[in-house]
Amino acid sequence: MKTRILFKSINFNKIIGFAIIYLLSSTALIAQNNIPTGSIKGKIVSADSLPAKYVVVKVKDLKKGTTTDSKGEFEIKHIPEGNQTIIIQILGFENLENQVVVKANEVSIVPQIWLKEDVKVLQEVIINGQRNKFNDKESDYIGRLPLSNIENPQAYNAVSKDLMKEQVIVNFDDALKNAPGVNKLWTSTGRGNDGAGYFSMRGFSVQPTMINGVAGQTNGGVDPSNIERIETIKGPSGTLFGSSLISFGGLINIVTKKPYETFGGEINYTGGSYDLNRVTVDVNTPVNKQKTLFVRLNGATHYEGSFQDAGFKKSNFLAPSILYKASNRLSFSVNIEMYSSEGTNPLMVFLNRSRKLYATNIDELQFNFNRSYTSNDITVKNTTLNIFGQANYKISDKWTSQTNISRSVRKSDGYYSYIMYLQPTNDTLISRYISDLNSTSTTTNIQQNFIGDFKIGKFRNRVVAGFDILHTQIKDNSSAYVEFDKVNTANKKDSRYKLLNQQALDSKIASNTSPTKSGSESITYSAYISDVFNITPKLLVMASLRADKFVNIGSYNYAIDTVTGKYEQTALSPKLGLVYQVIKDKVAVFGNYMNGFKNVAPITQALPDINGTFKPQNANQFEAGLKLDLLQNRLSLTSSYYDILVTNMTRSESIERDGKTYNITVQNGSQSSKGVEFDLVANPIDGLNLILGYGFNESKNVKTAATIEGRRPTSAGPEKLATAWISYSLTKGLLKGLGLGFGGNYASENKITNSAPTGEFTLPSYIVLNSGIFYNTKSYRLSLKVDNLTNEKYFTGWSTIEQQMPRRFLASVAYKF
Repeated sequence: MKTRILFKSINFNKIIGFAIIYLLSSTALIAQNNIPTGSIKGKIVSADSLPAKYVVVKVKDLKKGTTTDSKGEFEIKHIPEGNQTIIIQILGFENLENQVVVKANEVSIVPQIWLKEDVKVLQEVIINGQRNKFNDKESDYIGRLPLSNIENPQAYNAVSKDLMKEQVIVNFDDALKNAPGVNKLWTSTGRGNDGAGYFSMRGFSVQPTMINGVAGQTNGGVDPSNIERIETIKGPSGTLFGSSLISFGGLINIVTKKPYETFGGEINYTGGSYDLNRVTVDVNTPVNKQKTLFVRLNGATHYEGSFQDAGFKKSNFLAPSILYKASNRLSFSVNIEMYSSEGTNPLMVFLNRSRKLYATNIDELQFNFNRSYTSNDITVKNTTLNIFGQANYKISDKWTSQTNISRSVRKSDGYYSYIMYLQPTNDTLISRYISDLNSTSTTTNIQQNFIGDFKIGKFRNRVVAGFDILHTQIKDNSSAYVEFDKVNTANKKDSRYKLLNQQALDSKIASNTSPTKSGSESITYSAYISDVFNITPKLLVMASLRADKFVNIGSYNYAIDTVTGKYEQTALSPKLGLVYQVIKDKVAVFGNYMNGFKNVAPITQALPDINGTFKPQNANQFEAGLKLDLLQNRLSLTSSYYDILVTNMTRSESIERDGKTYNITVQNGSQSSKGVEFDLVANPIDGLNLILGYGFNESKNVKTAATIEGRRPTSAGPEKLATAWISYSLTKGLLKGLGLGFGGNYASENKITNSAPTGEFTLPSYIVLNSGIFYNTKSYRLSLKVDNLTNEKYFTGWSTIEQQMPRRFLASVAYKF
């Protein structure tokens, strides 16, 4: 599809038109005033030297003002020359006033303003002030540098904790429904090594594998109680994040809650349909009088049943974090997450992958999705321990050293079950397979960054240079998969359905003589550098490069004491970006070239003279877009077009030699993915918040195996995705804090099976609507929510079919202190 057609999916002409009208009208108003004017510029910091973000700054006796940005900086333009007074307004405190002399056509610098109030007070200002509380995009993780969203030549989205609270989010998957262009493929299965949920992003599958910018993995899901925000970073980001844990479509980075400098917290209870009971706690406190040591504790206990005839999940989560300020230059932080869960596997119907499907859609498939095909004593236990430590040392006023260490240990123990249509002559007889899991995966990540902000002549440089070591190890002592029985899904009275239980299953597993006893290990060594270079205050260029050496130590078969699969591979990954701010800090156009890579193991070819050593796969993205941050942070927009081409993919090819046909593997395959994305976060008037997102993706196997060539990959998910949430709360009067919210999601049809041997199986499109009412005060918050208002029957999948949650009612009460 041509770019011209892709952009038709959303009306960019209107968006750009509104922006132009806004700019022209502002210019016209200024032109009418012939009084000589200048600008006022300054920075506000808290008593602990942190930037005072989103504090209101006004010029006395003039109807002009602004708010400080994420760095605590502000600039007010077009101020009449002469003596002026600026007023710093902080909710609950007396206004602060500073005198400044404004000169025509000059920028008057106000000396740095220090506030006595601490960060906690300023956070309360942010919540109750004019900013859009859902527009939380300022991040040091995206570019590994302190770049604002408008300065970053890459599209990304953020789902904030405030939005999750308003929507009464109780699981990670529902939180990601707010991210444009992101779609769930699989619910977390709990399997060893790959048991986390899978999502599609820009045509590729991706899992949540990063916490605070470094490795942080799970087998059994992510509890949202310790999440500050979820960042979905779009496109192949191998240059700054490597290849072992991320996808060509992007990555999901979880930013955790951090300690702050005053006592406070919240206790919350949420109850709902299908036996949902959830309690969360968040407590923060300084430990010593000097206020150099701070501790925060987040935790949750969760139980939820199923809308089917069996199924449940219970979990416990505890996340202590510590911040220690050793001096003005040196600080240490430690975050620990301990998660344990037990439950049945979610029902996923696996379709046959080798022959023509008899059913090609839900209506033709004779399957009762109210049945679970499992038993409540067939459960899997998942435990995860994630430890993250960081040390920051300010070497000088221009350079900072940042050391990150993370360790993730995750274990799967118990029964993993799945069902699959395997019979050659029908799609009615389904096989139930089960394995007794005993798997442990360990990931260790050591990362050292040197971050600089300095000038060479008149040109500002922001640089990160560092190295990264990633070690992964897997030990698997699981049983083999055994077939328990076959059940006729078209026959409601098939007596075999009820026979599955733990006692019968243990007998089946005990008779199997081929258990798994294996392991694998790898180390990745990386070095990278990235420079953001300001050619002018409005024009900046990002240039980055990564060198990556992957060492596969091998796969171990303990049963026969052998090691196979050893190999090493080196990759280079460049990145280039360009940002031009049409209006400084408000309107920018951006473009990038980004690279991702994936290691490819060598093989033994059918012919000895054919080379079986390969290069890494490469994904190259070109992206261009527009970013807006207008009306004092009330309107944020990111819209972009991207084109990704994956090369060096391996595929099978037949060759003739000496009258015989040989199948060999060649590395000339490719896959394309292109599309548009749109992300709008707006707060047009006090109390009204809008979040709108849209994604269109066109993916195709360009040159791959003949069975899938020219077809859409099943990992790409639906072509079209849309998300919306609109809420309004009263900001004045006796009912201040009372609000309503409404929104939902749309997804187009999804081809979950798409190959020549099987044909196509298509999941239907859907629209799911949600609504809630809430009352938020300083001391407590009450919420009522209905998910899936219309009780839409909808499905997700990836060669599998999984029905999603029907209508669900939730009620939540929180006490804040």
